[in-house]
Amino acid sequence: MPAQSPLDEYSKVVAGVAAELRPKVASLRVSHATARGPGEGLGSAVVYTGDGFLLTNAHVVGRAQGGTALFSDGTSSPFTVVGSDPLSDLAVVRAGSAVPEPAVLGEADDLVVGQLVVAVGSPLGLAGSVTAGVVSGLGRSLPARGRVIEDVIQTDAALNPGNSGGALADAEARVVGINTAVAGVGLGMAVPVNDTTRRIISALMRDGRVRRAYLGLVTMPGPVPANWRERLGRTTGLLVAQVVAGGPADRAGVQPGELTLIGE
Repeated sequence: MPAQSPLDEYSKVVAGVAAELRPKVASLRVSHATARGPGEGLGSAVVYTGDGFLLTNAHVVGRAQGGTALFSDGTSSPFTVVGSDPLSDLAVVRAGSAVPEPAVLGEADDLVVGQLVVAVGSPLGLAGSVTAGVVSGLGRSLPARGRVIEDVIQTDAALNPGNSGGALADAEARVVGINTAVAGVGLGMAVPVNDTTRRIISALMRDGRVRRAYLGLVTMPGPVPANWRERLGRTTGLLVAQVVAGGPADRAGVQPGELTLIGE
């Protein structure tokens, strides 16, 4: 028999992830009140628990109280917003009726640049859409709507409006990120699933909000000048790329271009 091509194996992985996750990613129709009357927004959500909790983005739900979740098997359920955290762009909603089995969460801290990832969501309201790509970058900061989302995953998997709140998964169909933004052509962003994210989700489920400190910086890794490396015992720090106007760092006088070091 002829050997299978790499594309065949690639397709098997993507198709396997799609088959596993499509039933577990809902299309959200979010009910908004506007000056012109009732409105509706679109997004996606990942089934988090078997008793109806789903993960999505804070910007998907906005100030809405609820809406409708539609699943790939044709079922739907009304949902209510449990909690929202704009600084991480995460939100938790709860369906009012039965939901599919929850997705398995992975660990974004184990990702490497170049690793295969698969995005599942409802771009432009097209439920159950699947795209694939690689991890293009890690540890990014994403300015968005007057805030900064930290430590996001960058991917070239195609994302479009409506993908927000959907799953970014590894080759084992483990959800490693919640898709959050389209920063440009071939430039998608996802909130990582890691210990920090799990604490945020727990707080939202318990209290409906997250209490935290906030600096208001957009940073990226930057090299420590050679004459300081031996004295400081490190070769990299955090280079300030942008300071959010009016934020704590701005009030403290931090300027773009400065290199910051975090104490160990």
